[in-house]
Amino acid sequence: MSSTIFDVLTTNAVDLQRLLTNKQTTSVQIVQHYFDQIDRHEPFLNALISPAPRDKVLRVAAALDEERSNGSVRSAFHGIPIVLKDCFMTASNLGMTTTAGSWAFVGAKASKNSAVAQLLIDAGLIIIGKGNMTAPGGSSTGSAVAVAAGFSPLALGTETIGSIVTPSTRAGLYAVKLTTGVMDATGAYKMTDFFDSLGPMAKSSADVRAMTEILLQRTFRSERFGTWEGLSVGFLDPRAWKVSEAMCPPHEGTAEQMIEEYEGVVKLLQKDGCSLKHPVKVADTDELTVNGEQAIMPIAFWEFKNIGILRFINSFDERPVRSAEDIVKFNKENSDKAMPAPYTEQGDLEKTLTYNDEPEKVEVLRKGLRSVARQIIDTAFDAQDVNLLVAPGDSSLCIHAAAAGYPIATAPIGQLRYNGRPFGLCILARENEEELLLRFMAAYEAVAKPRPVPNL
Repeated sequence: MSSTIFDVLTTNAVDLQRLLTNKQTTSVQIVQHYFDQIDRHEPFLNALISPAPRDKVLRVAAALDEERSNGSVRSAFHGIPIVLKDCFMTASNLGMTTTAGSWAFVGAKASKNSAVAQLLIDAGLIIIGKGNMTAPGGSSTGSAVAVAAGFSPLALGTETIGSIVTPSTRAGLYAVKLTTGVMDATGAYKMTDFFDSLGPMAKSSADVRAMTEILLQRTFRSERFGTWEGLSVGFLDPRAWKVSEAMCPPHEGTAEQMIEEYEGVVKLLQKDGCSLKHPVKVADTDELTVNGEQAIMPIAFWEFKNIGILRFINSFDERPVRSAEDIVKFNKENSDKAMPAPYTEQGDLEKTLTYNDEPEKVEVLRKGLRSVARQIIDTAFDAQDVNLLVAPGDSSLCIHAAAAGYPIATAPIGQLRYNGRPFGLCILARENEEELLLRFMAAYEAVAKPRPVPNL
């Protein structure tokens, strides 16, 4: 069989599966193409914190090819590579570390895969590496860069607040953060139970749909995929919904370009028959308080110290640290590698150590914030008679999604003229309404410009 050469920068996972089905390539050949791309660009991009051993990957690919030849196909992505963010535990015998991006976990050993990693392995996906985490814009940045740069057609990320949405938007990807609490997180690092969820990152809406079906173990059979039927969309004002200048100082002309192209999307979708309203109003993040007090960071810090990090640590069979205090101490004692200049502080990590409130007090904050966030979002849905809300990808809508526990997705718009950096949309739905997000992405992709491809 001759190898089918495909473009690692543009070919999506659904297309790869079609090539496999038509016997135009093999999983062994596919992973080898991605290995070649990793060799070319990983030294500069540093997207993978722990590449999988190639001999092991090739053996897995060959075994999956053999299964296919015998008529057994496990899922829609049987034999397709994927990058996992480095917070999904993998058994040490797979040859990859699990560190959550921290030097403090180097050397930790695990005998079991996280529930999600095992789910993907059972579905026939091939873990090609772990995505790097310590990066601006969100801890799933390595995963997003890996997909955009052609290291893999797929990645699985996690998000507390913005860590799937922001990197995916800035890498020109389609992605979704699933409803909080819908997935078994056993063996995975989550900063919190309250805010965190996971989701796929990919080059097409079809890839995201298929991955979501695998993750949720359900099939979205609506005949309305690819149409606007049943969707009513409220677009937020891009002049109000934007990243703060304190967080990301704008370059001259970039804000104007993003507003212009965002409003161009509104016109495009109206012309294509989408039922939409623009602009719609949603109370901003200043309203996300409990009895007038900030609740987001107190919940996040308390859950990290008292739940999230302890559960992650205890998932290992052998672990060099046993608490958040141990991690802080390790970083101080190994600052040359754990906190290299100019990143010489761990203020937030140290601050978590002070969060020792009784669980009952934190539960009041949880219930209060969830109620306030859902009231804000549901009021906007109901008042405008829409079932989706859309904002610029560079906005705070991901904070509302996290506080409410609602799913949020991304879709690309274009690239900045200034530096070529992609930008896009984020799309918010109510709890467990992932299908609406997937339908929006499919209809949008059918009429939008092709997603931006990096010039490597």
